[in-house]
Amino acid sequence: MSVNTEHYDDLIIGGGKAGKTLAPALVAAGRKTALVERSLKMIGGGCINIACIPTKTMVASAEVAHTVRHSATYGVNTSAPTVDLAAVIQRKRSVVESSRAINLHSLETALGHDLIIGTARFVAPKTIEVATAEGSIRHLTAERLFINTGTRPLIPSIPGLKEFGFLTSESIMELEQLPEHLIVLGSGYIGLEFAQMFRRFGSRVTVIGQRGQILSPQDPDIALAAQTFLERDGVEFLLNAKVLWVVREASPLENRAGHDTILQIQVPDREITLQGSHLLVAVGRAPTTDTLNLAVASVAMNGSGFIPVNDRLETNVPGIWALGDINGGPQYTHIALDDYRIIKANLLDGGNRSTSDRPIPSCLFIDPELAHVGLTEAEAQQQGYDIRVAKLDASAIPRARTLGQTDGLLKAIVDAKTARILGCSLLCHAAGEMLSTVQMVMQAQLPYTVLRDGVLVHPTMTEGLNLLFSKL
Repeated sequence: MSVNTEHYDDLIIGGGKAGKTLAPALVAAGRKTALVERSLKMIGGGCINIACIPTKTMVASAEVAHTVRHSATYGVNTSAPTVDLAAVIQRKRSVVESSRAINLHSLETALGHDLIIGTARFVAPKTIEVATAEGSIRHLTAERLFINTGTRPLIPSIPGLKEFGFLTSESIMELEQLPEHLIVLGSGYIGLEFAQMFRRFGSRVTVIGQRGQILSPQDPDIALAAQTFLERDGVEFLLNAKVLWVVREASPLENRAGHDTILQIQVPDREITLQGSHLLVAVGRAPTTDTLNLAVASVAMNGSGFIPVNDRLETNVPGIWALGDINGGPQYTHIALDDYRIIKANLLDGGNRSTSDRPIPSCLFIDPELAHVGLTEAEAQQQGYDIRVAKLDASAIPRARTLGQTDGLLKAIVDAKTARILGCSLLCHAAGEMLSTVQMVMQAQLPYTVLRDGVLVHPTMTEGLNLLFSKL
């Protein structure tokens, strides 16, 4: 049975940050536009539904538990907190559902019936087939296509892993009973946020890292400081470790979570056996390209399945762009938003923007937060800069002392010849908020002395930048 082909000016596959923001802009510009999203539960994309928003909501609950547990430090005596994980999860769901509803309203207002819920795949160079949620098949074609299908948890090939079961960054946020002993495979952003979170909820937590330091892209001094603070919280680490196999043994009692996940691990000098009640796999993200049938459209993928793009986000096929995590760039929502800005500037506003000169800020929402922008010390040295390095212990910041948030290390890398800031890592309370001030100075290409001598409000954490840059 033949299917009629519906014609559009623009087609967006996937409604993540870039796609959902681009769609209304295209419609406003008079373009006939359709957006295909695979599920109503993913409206708004990964950030809202399975990543940034739900995780930070749960991080907030963990911080409250930690604060109550240490309230006597502030002269407030109370009983030890009891964490109701089911209530934490319900709060997370409420925040997610509210955000999702706002996004759905926005897309329905802009697109109407051209917001299509279903799974898309290419069936011709610029034609997709959509198996809709209602069970129908639609063929859509367009002059321009934008692929914004995001990523999913990467599952490594470890003997026994798939057979015996594990948690991902998505399924762990649906647990309603606290793990007795959570083993976290992966020492990057995702793994560390969940590690500290569940430790503060009351679980024993062990993090397994493949390399010798956590947060491998960071300078060793920053990574070691972060690890020290996490260990102070009670998080345990096994580094330089390789998981050889996983098995699951039956719990002695049916209703007991039990120590029933067993990992055999190779560390530098021996093999060890580790038992836990739950295993979280957090070793990265894999691209959601396998179901798109990209070969029919001649769209190239790299060996990992990501879609390579040029600095204008164009794939190898004219008229097809790849936006957000799927293009293999930094996997941050704010970068996906800027991908939208680049497309809008170049296709709608007559501009000429590219990815080549944008900063890549990031923030890891452990406590204390770790925010970073620009080059690390190691990267600056590798690139041949003559550098000066400033470091400051967070305890030197008056606001940190008033808050009782003195853990931390601030670090800045400056070009000795131009006095411009090359990079900055802030491991301290409110680091994510402070970083924007540094980033704006970097983008304006101003010398570091602007922050050294700036009149900043006292007492604030940002005032610590006066102290940091006075170290140069």
